[in-house]
Amino acid sequence: MSTFAALPEVDRRFATAAEKASVLSEALPYIREFTGKTVVIKYGGHAMATPDLSELFAADVVLMRLVGMNPVVVHGGGPQITDLMRRLGKEPTFVDGRRVTDGETVDIVRMALVGKVNREIVAAINRHGSYAVGLSGEDAGLIRVEMRDPQLGFVGDVRAIDPTIVHRLVNEELIPVIATVGVDDSGQAYNVNADTVAGAIAAALGAEKLVYLTDVAGIYERWPDESSLLARVQVDRLAELLASGVIREGMIPKIESCISALRNGVHRAHVLDGRLPHVLLLEFFTREGIGTMVER
Repeated sequence: MSTFAALPEVDRRFATAAEKASVLSEALPYIREFTGKTVVIKYGGHAMATPDLSELFAADVVLMRLVGMNPVVVHGGGPQITDLMRRLGKEPTFVDGRRVTDGETVDIVRMALVGKVNREIVAAINRHGSYAVGLSGEDAGLIRVEMRDPQLGFVGDVRAIDPTIVHRLVNEELIPVIATVGVDDSGQAYNVNADTVAGAIAAALGAEKLVYLTDVAGIYERWPDESSLLARVQVDRLAELLASGVIREGMIPKIESCISALRNGVHRAHVLDGRLPHVLLLEFFTREGIGTMVER
């Protein structure tokens, strides 16, 4: 039975208000801690594909901005690229989990990521306040790449990040939303893994935190044993798990990116279940935390 079930209606309303006030009071030290700090959020999975969750994500990011944090959103859009390719009569091909990207496909990637997904995220955020500005790695030389493997075509590895345009937007109290299309020195566009880009941008910005929204609860020491979920792990131990083969498939780029980011100046990283409503607020503004925190 609820503590307040026997109270008169007015008293129950007061108790509910008191509980809400307690939550706000608990958040205050965390708001102080992160005021003025940059947080890079890699956005994807169900959090991006589910309308209700995407709307909550947008509201949470605006709240982070309003309490003085500097959120930077980095996104991919693999399912959206695949959907658009098939609608245009082109069947996707993958080698070792990476999309073979010929000249026609890289144009489709740009249409899907820059023309559709990026605009949708920007619009969702701006419904809660006019803060979001859409970018891709092509803008102001943000993401410079080199070809990963000729058999993959225009698939790039990050060679350099020029964060100048991101710094300018953050200084104007705006929220950069970055689509992960990069360019080489000739201006040729490339498809780039979004997890890798998020880590590289976080390192270039000297971010306080790097957050990956995923479709799992966090990092597991003995997957698929759910009891082996790690609440905290140091980066060297994470590198050992990666080398041992425990971390597999889609988590590999996230973990590689996470390790690189922390070894290049990012203070902490978090792997969170993006299927949970308000997961960002739970992580940033409550004592309990959620998911896995990776520390230097």
